[in-house]
Formats: sequence, structure tokens, C-alpha cells
Amino acid sequence: MRVIAIVNQKGGCGKTTTTVNLAGCLAADGARVLVVDMDPQAHATLALGIDPERLDENLYEVLADADGVGRLHEVCVEAAPRLSVAPSGIVLSALEQKLAAEPIETRTNRLAPAIESLGELFDYVLIDCPPNVGLLTFNALRAASEVIVPLETSFFAIHGVQKLLETIALLTERIGRDLGVRILPTLYDGRTRYARQTLSEIRERFGDLCFDTVIRQNVKLREAAQRGRPIAAIARSANGAIDYAALAVEVAATAPAAPRADTGAGDARREVIVRFRDLRASDVRIAGDFNGWVPDKGVRSLIESEGAARVWTKILRLPPGRYQYRYVVDGEWREDPENPETAGGQVGGRNSVLVVR
Repeated sequence: MRVIAIVNQKGGCGKTTTTVNLAGCLAADGARVLVVDMDPQAHATLALGIDPERLDENLYEVLADADGVGRLHEVCVEAAPRLSVAPSGIVLSALEQKLAAEPIETRTNRLAPAIESLGELFDYVLIDCPPNVGLLTFNALRAASEVIVPLETSFFAIHGVQKLLETIALLTERIGRDLGVRILPTLYDGRTRYARQTLSEIRERFGDLCFDTVIRQNVKLREAAQRGRPIAAIARSANGAIDYAALAVEVAATAPAAPRADTGAGDARREVIVRFRDLRASDVRIAGDFNGWVPDKGVRSLIESEGAARVWTKILRLPPGRYQYRYVVDGEWREDPENPETAGGQVGGRNSVLVVR
């Protein structure tokens, strides 16, 4: 069972549209799919034809009490053949207050055991997250093994997603496992030069982290949501249906790879050490095309003092090649002040260049 969280703290980027229509296409291809609606606005629930006001129970009953984690299957509602939804409701917004007295490790780990209790009932679980990084989103990220970040093809959306990648990196440190993160360009209007240029910058910035699929703007997607059905069920020839069908194929074909093992003498990777010195910084991370631009993912870090300055040592293991990177210093993206070699053309300024021979 693959558990995929659809996350972005920015609203209006296509999270719910992606969750519902990817689920619909996967189900149409024969997979058993569960949509978990973690947004108190319940848009995914509504978009699958379920009125949250008419339900006696929803995810709140599952997550609010420790005894509820084994009841997820009881609140699930079938929305279409092979497609079910664990519905949301406005009451879910009270969960953070309800669990405020519990330790953070406990209150952010309610959804994961609930999904595990489903066993092999589903092939895919898609979690629609609210447009913020709070308790509900942290529960989703802890339950997931993969993350899809719908990214509107606009310049400001690109900058906003960097903070989300930092949050995901911090969480992976805490839970001791990696999350496979993929970027999905959405709301694309190929008729405009601006959109074409922004898509090119997204692909340049995030490289292999991007899906090949791009979701085009399509009014049929809104119409499908109003009718409470995935677009694949009502307009299979529409651009939206074609795009999400392509995404479903790509998701099915790209299951997360197993972590790369250190093969010892035969390993072509080299140990590379870079250092950042600063008098005032309190947190320094490194991100580049070698780790999908997720700060400190796959990086060993050491912190030492050197006179009045602190020194952050970053230890990487990389195959020979040419890499672009930047530091994230207290949340601000910076070039490496000790490396004069840079490359232009990236979103947000110039990147430092690292050559491994």
C-alpha cells in the first residue's frame, strides 16, 4: 500500500483537484484507492459527491481519541467503484485544541497507525492536506512515504515551496526516514510566454524532482468537482482527464526506489566536504540538485566553533559530476561565500557550483 500526501501550504495550487482526479484515474486503471480528506473545509469529500453535513462520523472520530485509530475503515464511504473517501468536516479544525495537552510525538502520530490498521484493503492512500503546515499536515506527512507538491506555474509559488521543502526535511530528520518528494506543475497555460518561462525555471530548479506530467488549466476540472465526480468519470477526452491519466501512469510506474546502499570499494561516490562560517547564524542547511533541493536531505552535519564564528561542516557522498547548490541560512537562501564558481539562470538568483572529480 502506497501512502501519498498531497501537500502545499499555499491555497489554490490544485491540491484537492490533484488528490481527487489522480485517485479517480488510478481507480479507473484498476487500483483500489482511498482518499483521506485532512482539510476541515472538506473539499475533497464534496468533490467526490459526499455531503459532510449528512454524515454521522468523519475523521475527527478516528483522530481525536487514542481508541479511534482502529476505526478508520468504519468512517470510509464508497464514492465510486474501487474509490473510497475518509471524509472530513469542519469539526476537524478543533483537533489541535483537543490534543493540545498531549506530547507532540503523540498528537502528530494519530493518522499513521489508523492507515496501518487498514492492512491491504487499498493499493493507494492519497491524503489531501489543508493549506497550512499545522497538526493535520504533520499527521499526513508522518503517515506518508511519498509527497506530491502541486506547484502553480508562477514565480512566487516557486519561492513559497522552498519553505515547505525545509519543513519536510526537518520532519524526515525527526522520524528517521526519507519521504520521496515530487513536484507537480499545475494550472499551466501554455499560451502565455510567462507560463512557459516559469515552467522552464521549475524544471531547471527542481530537475528530476519534477513529474514529466504537467496539469493544464481546464474548466472541466471545476465542472467535475461541482458534480462530485473525478473528471475521468465524466469527460475522458478533456485536457484535465488526459493530464491526470498521464500522472496516474507516471505515479504507478515510479514507485519509490529503495535507499541506495554504500557498496564499499566499488561505490563510485566520493566524500565531499563543504563548510560555512558565520558569526550570527543559528541554523545552516545545504540543498542542491544532488538531494532534490530538500535542505540537508542525505547530508551529515557537524557544528564547531572557530574563534567567534560557528562553522557548519556538510559531508556529502556524490558520484563524479557537476552540481549546483545553495545554503539555507536561518531560512534565507544564499550562495556559498567561499566558492567563487556560480551558475546563473536559476530561480531566486545564482547558485554555487560544486565539481566532483
